[in-house]
Order: sequence, then C-alpha cells, then structure tokens
Amino acid sequence: MIELVAQLKVRHGLKIAVVSNEGRELNAYRIRKFKLGRLVDLFVSSCFVHLRKPDADIFRLALDIAQAPARQVVYIENTPMFVQVAEGLGIRSILHTDYRSTRAKLASFGLQNDEGVIHETS
Repeated sequence: MIELVAQLKVRHGLKIAVVSNEGRELNAYRIRKFKLGRLVDLFVSSCFVHLRKPDADIFRLALDIAQAPARQVVYIENTPMFVQVAEGLGIRSILHTDYRSTRAKLASFGLQNDEGVIHETS
C-alpha cells in the first residue's frame, strides 16, 4: 500500500494526510520505520490533537489543516465505523479489506498509476 500511495501521489499530485489514533511512541516508530515523512504531507494523530476517531472533529481538523474540501478527499480505512463517520462528512471513503479491492476502488475514483494498471509489489 505504501508503494501504491507513493505512485499515486506522484502521478496525481496528491497531498497525503494520515489521521490516526496512536500514542506518541508508536506514532514516531511507524513514521521512522516506514519512512512516512517522505510520503505524508501531514499527520493528524490523536496523541497530539487530543481527539480520537470516531469523533468527527478529528476529520474536520484534518480537512482544515490540509485546506481541502471533503469532496476532494479519499479516505482509506480498515474500521467500518470510521468510514461511516468520514462519509457522513462528505468524504469519499474506502473500507480497506485487501490490496486488490482498495486498488480497484481507487481506480474507480480516477486514481491510477502511470501505466493505468497498478501492480502489486512484494
């Protein structure tokens, strides 16, 4: 998924935001371990903003920080309740269950890589 998002970011000039319910140590570890600082433009982490999903205010805060209207956002999440909250705010959302279905849904939103086909990487 990281490679897919990196490809889409370059191809489509996307701004990437992460909204998470994580503690400071885990948040810092994941950013460092997966080199997310090179991919992600902004992090809205519960440990810093004192809001947690499913509170709609954490999504509103992310939209405000990103300076992006909800209709221009695609949110990828593996928790159904959080997807419902985001959709309630007008954010197009994908319930992530597996790479292939998420890739297909992104493509249905017009987000494909340079070749028009997104290949799985190992």
